[in-house]
Amino acid sequence: MSYSYLFKYIIIGDTGVGKSCLLLQFTDKRFQPVHDLTIGVEFGARMINIDGKQIKLQIWDTAGQESFRSITRSYYRGAAGALLVYDITRRETFHHLTTWLEDARRHSNSTMTIMLVGNKCDLDSRRAVSYEEGKKFAQQHDLIFLETSAKNDENVEEAFNYTARIIYEKIEKNIIDVTNEMNGVKVGNAPTATTNLLDKPGNSSEQGRGKTCCG
Repeated sequence: MSYSYLFKYIIIGDTGVGKSCLLLQFTDKRFQPVHDLTIGVEFGARMINIDGKQIKLQIWDTAGQESFRSITRSYYRGAAGALLVYDITRRETFHHLTTWLEDARRHSNSTMTIMLVGNKCDLDSRRAVSYEEGKKFAQQHDLIFLETSAKNDENVEEAFNYTARIIYEKIEKNIIDVTNEMNGVKVGNAPTATTNLLDKPGNSSEQGRGKTCCG
């Protein structure tokens, strides 16, 4: 299926916050309660529509363990959007956001759009981080903010789609230079002569998942 633009995303955050579950819910519309720890980077893709234009989202779900941090950093460059995820029931994952954010901004493009995601809002009775705290952190660091539930599919669509709309608006305002694919945006779907960061191996379908390993 043809598309007007391809946007590259990266999902970052501590281990166990639900990054892989968010990706699976968005791409496959299903929840997997038991999920193996991501080793290296997992891949997913899905088509969405913005203002009548077909947009392909190419999403890279990264490992949260410190031992894989150097691999994660290599995916920041060339990403148009990032979902920075914490678990509302585990306060330490919220405390670690500053480190993740500093890392992302150090290694990414200045035009990258970052969405702060407080996941597992279905577990409100076990909440350790209030909605107001998440919102305040987002405001202080100029981030978009949503709470989600990968289990109940609450705000999952909104997290990915709203980030995409902001990226699209940046293109319309010429904030993102679409002639430079290192900004995380690719125009059209004509095959290129060489593989670049936006064309890592993965599922070739318009919607699906794959995996690359740290090797």
